[in-house]
Amino acid sequence: MQPRELTNLVSSTADAAFAIDGNGVVTAWNAAAAALFGRSEEAALGKQCGEILQGGDECGRVCSTNCSVRRAVQEAIPVGNFDLQVETANGRRWCNISVLVAQVATSQGTHSIHVVRPIDSRKKLEMLVRDFLVTETDMPAEQAAALVKTTRSASRQAELTRREIDVLRLLATGTKTSVIAERLHISRTTVNNHVQHILKKLGAHSRLEAIRRAEHAGLLRPGG
Repeated sequence: MQPRELTNLVSSTADAAFAIDGNGVVTAWNAAAAALFGRSEEAALGKQCGEILQGGDECGRVCSTNCSVRRAVQEAIPVGNFDLQVETANGRRWCNISVLVAQVATSQGTHSIHVVRPIDSRKKLEMLVRDFLVTETDMPAEQAAALVKTTRSASRQAELTRREIDVLRLLATGTKTSVIAERLHISRTTVNNHVQHILKKLGAHSRLEAIRRAEHAGLLRPGG
């Protein structure tokens, strides 16, 4: 695909859509995206995707230089649609984002097309139902989130290894580093290395934030 074909493809949908290259730089931007985000094509092209979207989820900021979605695209891992709260012309709004991979004849890696659809009402209802289940039925937060969630979190795209998930599950139960090391038959240094990799992949700044983000993304469920 040539760059002009990519631009034409992005312009062909009535939904807000844009394309980014392998470095996360916007390479195509349609009229609906300009209306939703309040940025003209000229103002968006060449900017970092995360700088424009400033995306976050229930646990805080998601968009970063360690974007799990961009990493999945570069590793040819299919990306399911996910919900993200982004900065728009009318303030912070929840949107559902679908990602399509496009092989473009440039040197900037694999490009991806993001199609963005506002879902404020549905997302707010989902969060209200989740909070009701937690407060009124004593259902664990992770179980309640899994029950009402209709789509995945962007953090779901993070490719955690089996061992990292084991470590994260133990962290979620309040297990100390020394005990994790003993149970998994690894050193404390290795546990801490796994934790650092988990934080980076989930875009979290603390162990607690990583646990919350993983719970919302369904990464701690059996088979997650």
